[in-house]
Amino acid sequence: MKKKAGGRRLWWVVHQWVGLKLSLFLAFILFTGTLAVLSAEIDWLLHPTLRVAPSSVEGPPRWDLIAENSARYPGVATINYIARPTARAFAVRVAIERTDDTRGYLHVHPTTGKVQGEQGFVDAQRVLRNLHRHLNLPVKYGVPIVGSLSILLMISLVTSFVVYRKWWRGFFKPIRWRDVRTSWGDFHRLAGVWSLWFVALIALTGFWYLVEQLGGDAPDLPEPASKTAALPSGGVATDAAGRLSASLTAARRADPMFVIESVQFPDDKSGAFIFQGQRSAWLVRPRANAVWVDAASARVAMTSDGSDLGVHQRVSELADPLHFGTFAGYWTRIPWFLFGLSMTGLALSGAAIYSHRVAHSARVAVARRPIVSGVWLGMSSWRWLSSLLVSTGAAMIGWMFYKG
Repeated sequence: MKKKAGGRRLWWVVHQWVGLKLSLFLAFILFTGTLAVLSAEIDWLLHPTLRVAPSSVEGPPRWDLIAENSARYPGVATINYIARPTARAFAVRVAIERTDDTRGYLHVHPTTGKVQGEQGFVDAQRVLRNLHRHLNLPVKYGVPIVGSLSILLMISLVTSFVVYRKWWRGFFKPIRWRDVRTSWGDFHRLAGVWSLWFVALIALTGFWYLVEQLGGDAPDLPEPASKTAALPSGGVATDAAGRLSASLTAARRADPMFVIESVQFPDDKSGAFIFQGQRSAWLVRPRANAVWVDAASARVAMTSDGSDLGVHQRVSELADPLHFGTFAGYWTRIPWFLFGLSMTGLALSGAAIYSHRVAHSARVAVARRPIVSGVWLGMSSWRWLSSLLVSTGAAMIGWMFYKG
């Protein structure tokens, strides 16, 4: 009996260690990822020109009209791509390069093609995604640092089944509000049992990103066997936009059921329009399904289908839709956002429980040992690593705006 109790005690120590020592950094990554799920909506709130009246939108985006008006917009040198709106209340975002070599986006009405305004290259989506993915550090360093948290999440998940005996009984246990310590503990257990599947999902996809960055990335997606020649003009916006209509017709003729979600414009390496979107394959990024059309001749150079990808490629393409919950629109993005908040709460509540436990063990009144102070001391020397990583990511936001 003592041996069993000692083993459970060891599991508890491991669970406590992984949840506390880097709790500040873990909560930061979880929270930025949670916000990233709805980052497009944050930009919608910040940029009035990104909004349209849903009743004014008819059918799919007028890609050719959007391109023509964007190309004629003052200061536009090159169009990089056009992305389908997130929802009917959103304008189309057109990624551009200006004549002064700066990058940015135009906001264009999806039906009328009217340019409603513009913004800089750095926005909420880019800030939150970069912070969450690699702390704005070089990818080869930042992704492994953030991805390593997936290992801690896996350990925390496994140990939770041991430290929380008969965990399946906790789904409908109410939170007891009799004191702070009890409330934090009940919240931690309640949020934990409901989030088990989500913690496993985020840990596994996060670990996959780590594997990819360390050399286990999937083979490149299919491309045309013979490269299409670059446009004579080098992809100047007005020239490329003028060729889009014929290429769009060719792409739709090649696959009438293909739902276009983005249009990649010709660049200095390829003279092809790349239409990306969705077909029958489930849980793949839009890039997995593509139609390549030679811009000069409007001939289809190649079509690719996510259903034809190998297992390794398919796993790679489903990681993002699962990690951010983008595969079914708001039906999945809203739950992903709420469960992301729950995971952030788990990281913070676990640290708070430790703080109260220490205060109780030391026979110090909880009121005299605030949660923040207790957590800070409990993290020991690891608090400096967490603080360094969080502050570095935050400080690099300024560098993003400077480069953008």
